[in-house]
Amino acid sequence: MSNPNFIDYVKFNSRSGNGGAGCLHFHREKFIDKGGPDGGDGGRGGHVILRGNSQLWTLLHLKFRKHIFAENGAGGEGQNMTGRFGKDQIVEVPLGTIAKRSTTGEIICEINQDGQEIILSSGGRGGKGNSHFATPTNQAPQHAQPGEPGKDEWIILELKLLADVGLVGFPNAGKSTLLSVVSAAKPKIADYVFTTLTPNLGVVSYRNSQSFVMADIPGIIEGAAEGKGLGIRFLRHIERNSVLLFMIPADSNDIKKEFDILLNELKKYNPELLDKKRLLAITKSDLLDEELKTALKKELPKGIPSIFISSITNQGITDLKDLIWKNLN
Repeated sequence: MSNPNFIDYVKFNSRSGNGGAGCLHFHREKFIDKGGPDGGDGGRGGHVILRGNSQLWTLLHLKFRKHIFAENGAGGEGQNMTGRFGKDQIVEVPLGTIAKRSTTGEIICEINQDGQEIILSSGGRGGKGNSHFATPTNQAPQHAQPGEPGKDEWIILELKLLADVGLVGFPNAGKSTLLSVVSAAKPKIADYVFTTLTPNLGVVSYRNSQSFVMADIPGIIEGAAEGKGLGIRFLRHIERNSVLLFMIPADSNDIKKEFDILLNELKKYNPELLDKKRLLAITKSDLLDEELKTALKKELPKGIPSIFISSITNQGITDLKDLIWKNLN
């Protein structure tokens, strides 16, 4: 996934088609100059439909598409002919996309399966032709229904990445380096904070041709839930991960304090995140000898599986994969 092309938020105007008008018409043919009403119904207006596509990873293709309009339905015709339905507009989105109404923030739908289709804005119904209004006392009705108008609304699409493992940590904790070592992903890596500005996904190969998906989330800082740093823009991607892998470097001043800060930011953003399985990886462990590791183990948070790793020397990487797989299954 290319960083500059990762778009996880778009806003556009969705307008479904108007329904076609019913037809006001009377049957006419040779030797029948006063036939009954035979006006057909108008066609339904086109829907705006969301469709899940497992081959998409971002909303980039919608970034510059500010208006999505479906076709209007055609009017009815004589001889009880129904007007043509308006053509639907199908908008393909990656799995994990949520649609909201811009004005109220109400969630309309969520796309989680490939090929799943949900009507975002329904087209207006076609009006009834005058043949529907004939009665014993009014056998030549002089009116037909107009079509219903379509819906015109502003829609927000938000993408939450679907991944098995989410990497959680402060900037420069080694998340991108780990992802580059265990998968074919090529995230930007440098020795300064906020190197990662967009989430990255990588498929991690495991034993017996099995695999799982890992997501590198941009670094969290204290106060992220209130909008500091990169704020809550990327915290929502953590909501879809089955396992959260907390990553804290071995040269941290206080590992337990950093872990508690990260945990508190997740809790403030969404308390349900605390129900997810949690693992702890102490990164940059090539800086430690066995004596220092033994001393650090006493300071680690209790009740959470932990492991010492180094992405540079591959120390503990295989054991980390085993630990992740065990918790995923």
